[in-house]
Amino acid sequence: MAIVGARIDNRLLHGIVATSWAPDSGATRVMVIDDNVADDPQKKQAMKLGRPSGMAVSIISKQTALDNFKDHKYDRQKVFIISQTPDVFLDLLNQGEELNELVLGGTLTFDNAIKVTKRAYIKPEQEETYQAIINKGCKVISKYVPQDDSVDVAKVLRNKKAGA
Repeated sequence: MAIVGARIDNRLLHGIVATSWAPDSGATRVMVIDDNVADDPQKKQAMKLGRPSGMAVSIISKQTALDNFKDHKYDRQKVFIISQTPDVFLDLLNQGEELNELVLGGTLTFDNAIKVTKRAYIKPEQEETYQAIINKGCKVISKYVPQDDSVDVAKVLRNKKAGA
C-alpha cells in the first residue's frame, strides 16, 4: 500500500483536490477522513459528487481509517488522504504507516493562530501535533495548488518559537 498524497484542507474534497492534487499524485483512491462527514449521509453523498474521474472514493471516520490501514485493506492501492486536522496523520504515522510529505492546504482562520500562508493557519493547540509529525520524519509543507512555491512548516514553527 502506498499513501501517495496527504493534505489538510478545511473543504476536504473539492475542485482543486479533484482536478489537481489527487490526479497529480497518481492515486487510485481518494480518502476523506472526517468523522462529521462520515456520520452524515447527506454530507457524505454531496461530497461523493466531487469524486475525481477514474478514482474510488472513501469517506470514513478516523477510527475506520486506522482500522482499515491496520488490516491492510489498502495494500494494493495508491491512496490520497484528505482531512481537516493533523491528528489523523499523526495517528497514521504512530500506527506505522509511511507518510513522506503532508501538505497543509486551505484552513479557516483562527484567533491566535500561526499564519503559515494567506490561506493556511495552525491553531496553537495543533503546534505539538505538527511538530510530532515533523519529528516522525514527515516533511510538512504548505501549498494551496501544486504550482505554488512550498512553504516549509517546520521553518515557520521554528521562527515562531524564536520570536521572529
